[in-house]
Amino acid sequence: MEAPGFTGGTLDRSDALRHDPEGLAAAQRDWRARLLVLDGLLPGTTDDGRLAWTSMADMSDDAEPILLGLDESSRPHFAALLAGMQVDNAPAMRSPALMAVLAALEPGEAATYAGARSVIDWHVRHGFCAKCGSPTEVFRAGWARKCPNCGTEHFPRVDPVVIMIAEHDGRALLGRGKGWPPGRYSALAGFLEPGESIEEAVAREILEESGVRVGKVRYVASQPWPFPSSLMVACVAEAEDDAITLDVNELEDAMWVPREMVRAVLRGEEGPFVAPPSYAIAYTLLKEWAGE
Repeated sequence: MEAPGFTGGTLDRSDALRHDPEGLAAAQRDWRARLLVLDGLLPGTTDDGRLAWTSMADMSDDAEPILLGLDESSRPHFAALLAGMQVDNAPAMRSPALMAVLAALEPGEAATYAGARSVIDWHVRHGFCAKCGSPTEVFRAGWARKCPNCGTEHFPRVDPVVIMIAEHDGRALLGRGKGWPPGRYSALAGFLEPGESIEEAVAREILEESGVRVGKVRYVASQPWPFPSSLMVACVAEAEDDAITLDVNELEDAMWVPREMVRAVLRGEEGPFVAPPSYAIAYTLLKEWAGE
């Protein structure tokens, strides 16, 4: 199976270095160390579409360094958490321009960017202690925050999401969300809820969104999704019937698509829907289901 987008990172996350203040300081002083170029949360790129990097000398004095990891030559790679940084919740955070950049990145670079984007976004959103409300401080090389008042440690959160297709009689159930690009259909998706297994979440979400009841669920693959920080868990579920009762609060439309038609669309031929982008795990899921 083709690896999902945002996977295949090439940097060693170097957990031991996160717990070694002296070693971390030495890594920041390393003349070879690289700093990821970001415009807010948007990636800087070179003329040939690669991630842009600069030296640690370009990091401002009031920024917090976040260790992304070491490459095969032990060269440190960092991102900067800027003081007073804000995150954008508007649709522009996933603009067509950003999507085009992501589609062009090498898989390992996309994984590096995804990690950097998610952890910086978490820092900006979680500057206060959830236990006592005091301002927290960055520690562990940027992969945690600690409250100086009550000592509580906070770690970057990852929200699990099930993303799935139901199958029935050689057809896949695809849905269309409101405001999506013209013609775009994709797998159904939804957040796992507390006290719920992956299989239960798959069945619940399909039923809630489309009215279709499913039985057996099989896992296919997973993918980090940095908008802001989810783990997409891709599955295929066997539908008990094909009657669709659409929840218009969740979906604009849903339809059953035969396997041959899915294959044709993935090959670039015209069909009744536009496929998800190649870096989305929905694309990987459809490709796997279709046998492409």
